[in-house]
Amino acid sequence: MTATLVKGGLVLDASRGDDAPLAADVLIDGTRIAAVLPRGEVRGDMAAVDVLDATDKLVVPGFFNAHYHSHDIFLKGCFEPTPLELWVLDALPRSYPPRSLEEIRLRTLLGAVECVRAGITTIQDMVTLFPLDRERVDAVVAAYEEAGVRVVLGLQVADVPPLDTTPYWRETIPPDMRDLLNGHPLDPALRRDPLDVIEESYLAHHAPGKRVRWAIAPSSPERCSPPLLERLRTLSERYALPVYSHVYISKSEALNARQRFATRGGSLIEFLDHCGLLNERLSLAHGVWLDDREVRRLADAKVSVVLNPISNLKAKNGVAPIRPLYEAGVNLALGCDNGSCTDAQNMFQAMKMYCLLAAVSDPRPGPPAAGDALRAATVNGARTAGLAGELGAVAPGMRADLVLLDLADPAFVPLNHAARQLVYSECGRAVETVIVDGRVVMEKRQIKTIREPRLRDAVNEAMERFRSDAEAVMAKTSRLRPFLLEADRRTWAHDLGFGRYIGRQ
Repeated sequence: MTATLVKGGLVLDASRGDDAPLAADVLIDGTRIAAVLPRGEVRGDMAAVDVLDATDKLVVPGFFNAHYHSHDIFLKGCFEPTPLELWVLDALPRSYPPRSLEEIRLRTLLGAVECVRAGITTIQDMVTLFPLDRERVDAVVAAYEEAGVRVVLGLQVADVPPLDTTPYWRETIPPDMRDLLNGHPLDPALRRDPLDVIEESYLAHHAPGKRVRWAIAPSSPERCSPPLLERLRTLSERYALPVYSHVYISKSEALNARQRFATRGGSLIEFLDHCGLLNERLSLAHGVWLDDREVRRLADAKVSVVLNPISNLKAKNGVAPIRPLYEAGVNLALGCDNGSCTDAQNMFQAMKMYCLLAAVSDPRPGPPAAGDALRAATVNGARTAGLAGELGAVAPGMRADLVLLDLADPAFVPLNHAARQLVYSECGRAVETVIVDGRVVMEKRQIKTIREPRLRDAVNEAMERFRSDAEAVMAKTSRLRPFLLEADRRTWAHDLGFGRYIGRQ
């Protein structure tokens, strides 16, 4: 690969702990940053160097989307705010017939392109494949390689049925309707041991320096039996892989923990500790209904929490304890979550809501501030994957993942404070150029790796069948709606001793 000089920009790197941008040039040698020097001080033979003009541009590290699911990107815009336990039956892949390899490729590409356009250079994709097999995994990997974006891929697994994870479903759902929870029937010949598929896929695609990284992805502790979690822990230890899971998204999940895990103090965090997973390799998404004791346990164990403020609001889960997590010293990263419950892979929305929801849920002056949000979206996200020394900063030796934003955009005029305007004013409109691993994947707002018009045409064609299947799924699950709403009502009647909504809840 040739060297590239990103010349004449303002470099904003919150990992330094300083929110003031530097007038600097960035020299990229191959896939890594070779030097960051004051403008005009890069010396040497420039004949073989490509120059990327960054005049009037803000240069920032590429964003790390630390929680995302590519499997339901075709469902964006399909739902109004809906309680999690109702929405999930309409969105999960197991509710649908198995998708074709081409559809899996298209949806993965579509999500990757949306991320790139929002300045996201690394995606933690916690993807559910139904069925889970090598062919479908290979289709996802190939799509990310085609898009040129970096991915930390976790193949999501679970083995505990829904009736055992959601309070009051057994009491409210008539026995003759419980089969509606089981999803689409699958030919037994297509079933494989998921851990075998995970290990085979990792061994087939892992190579040092590749943009495709791997992770272990138990869906959620209450959805996984102890034997499954212990096997996943063994895989994580054997291959030194990070572990991503969900925890306490909704009040229902917190209540289930109190009832089902009483021998573990009613705590999913203690259950994870019992299974040997509570350590620095673990990242937990959401954490809305963590209590104070559990927040301290996570901090002591150096577990990361990935906040997803937009989807938590849309799925009616409330506001995570952002300030307590921050003050406890928990590593906080940010995610954009599902296409169907966030509707946009947009880290600018996530950063802004991270700061503002902390403010509305805790009126005391203090953090998180704009610089904290930028760190959560960059180096803190990299830390969840064990890549803090590789990604998230504009510094010599780091991977060359950079985003150039147009300072002529109204969001930055006048330029009073780059970090605050990036977090509070920018919406993604100013993202002009994106570099991943030293390769320009978007330049002057044009995606360079794939032909977007061709992708749109192919997606629109695939949507004809997908919409038909989605309508059938939603017609089926609508029969359960009265019973699920009653279970939801009973759950909210419980007092857990704290709330995650303004007011009485």
